[in-house]
Amino acid sequence: MWIEKLFSGVLRVWTPLGPRYLKPSFSQRLYLLWVFRNFQTLPVKVLTSRQLRFVENLWAQDRFLSLGVGVDDVPLLGTLEQRPPVSQIKIPRRPPHTVNDTVATFAADVNHQ
Repeated sequence: MWIEKLFSGVLRVWTPLGPRYLKPSFSQRLYLLWVFRNFQTLPVKVLTSRQLRFVENLWAQDRFLSLGVGVDDVPLLGTLEQRPPVSQIKIPRRPPHTVNDTVATFAADVNHQ
């Protein structure tokens, strides 16, 4: 299995739009095997700055694969989860005032004028 990964493995990156597959070079596959030696899936947050630069450079090289039928046959070097930061996720909140309070304030302003 390691030999298959070394010679034809791909890196799967989970994005908000779904999985993307990158085809690294031989030396890049060797490094990715080391990065994913203990875990099959890693979140971006656990990568070191060097590993993060490596993945960004791999992404910038535009070596994407379009995998359709037979995607299960391709050996995966690992899966990198790219989730949006928590600060970008909008949590619905209740308005600070109810509608009745707003209407009452508006009516009071109209009556005052």
